[in-house]
Amino acid sequence: MKLSKVLAGAILAVSSLSATYSIADNSPTKSGTGMDIWFDTGGPVGGAYNTVVQNGAQQACIDLGCNIRFLYSDWSPQKMIENFSKALGSKPDGIVVMGHPGDDAFARLIKEARDSGIQVTSSDTELPRIMSEYRSEGFGYAGTDNRTRGTMLASETLRRFSLKAGDRALVWGLKSKPNRGLSTQGMLDTLKEAGLSVDYMEISAELDKDPTLGMPLMTAYLSRHPDTKLIMIDHGALTGQLENFLRAAGVQPDKIITAGFSLSPATAAAVKRGYVDLVGDGQPFLQGYLPVIQLVLSKRFGFSGLEVDTGGGFISRDNIDVIAPLAKKGLR
Repeated sequence: MKLSKVLAGAILAVSSLSATYSIADNSPTKSGTGMDIWFDTGGPVGGAYNTVVQNGAQQACIDLGCNIRFLYSDWSPQKMIENFSKALGSKPDGIVVMGHPGDDAFARLIKEARDSGIQVTSSDTELPRIMSEYRSEGFGYAGTDNRTRGTMLASETLRRFSLKAGDRALVWGLKSKPNRGLSTQGMLDTLKEAGLSVDYMEISAELDKDPTLGMPLMTAYLSRHPDTKLIMIDHGALTGQLENFLRAAGVQPDKIITAGFSLSPATAAAVKRGYVDLVGDGQPFLQGYLPVIQLVLSKRFGFSGLEVDTGGGFISRDNIDVIAPLAKKGLR
């Protein structure tokens, strides 16, 4: 059967189910009408990356008729746990988490939520053990496999650019964080296997929250290592600051190969001007939109958890003119 027919059938089935939720005059209402959802966007208020996630979730709630409340964790795993506890206390219909704290930190709280009839699903960073336990009850994941995304970006960078064994590379990432750090580890392993001389810097909690603090760190690193050929950053907001960092260090466009994640207006401009060469596109809008759909499908219609890989694409000068207008609108 052709894919188009399968999709058409699925849409028709969900449309028929959602039509059973009707108002007094028997006209069909949206399938999420009346549902209350709490969504942890992960980052700070106004953060470049998590704002796109929020835009996706907001649009899904408009499309489905849900009520939504957003939480902000400054990329702090501890604050994510605190926010989940806060959401749990309000007894919403569903909660969306980001998996940065890891399976162990979330296990008890998510069990408590499920025992109370609250749907939970995840975005951005996977919780593999919890998903395995609750997938049949609707716990899904929208994002990328973290190790795969790091490996893919490093492999694509090596494929596209003239790098050789012995070249110095800097990886700036989050290796210390469970699950989330696998992306950084994928980068490190891939570059080392190719024979590059790899330096590593950990992104501190303060820098995670405010990427502008990275300027003196980058300037100091490049002053000590003027032979740097490659910089890879495992952080969307820091990638958006790369042009500012390199300008401050006196680095001209295209002198150092650079790669990172997550498009933003600042990153799009840096790609056009030659300060960012390759961006791994995890499509954070979908990481907001799809978890809301997951909660509605599971709560209202009993669907099990879906695992959707939102990544796999790359952005460079070759396609930036197509993608940049979407980033400006907060869609990419």
